[in-house]
Amino acid sequence: MPYVNIKITREGATPAQKAELIKGVTDLLVRVLDKNPATTFVVIDEVAMEDWGVGGLPVEAYRTSLKSSS
Repeated sequence: MPYVNIKITREGATPAQKAELIKGVTDLLVRVLDKNPATTFVVIDEVAMEDWGVGGLPVEAYRTSLKSSS
């Protein structure tokens, strides 16, 4: 009974995009690990950008630093 938790920043992923993620992850587990899709759980958590950090920075500052370094 696989359980997959996807965390993304809350930036407007559409219901169609979320459905595609759920289907894609489920299909991958079926193909690679021969898991039963009926018992495969996929949960998408949306996290506010100010609650997520990368490399010691809030996500927004991290993204800004990437843009300024290119």
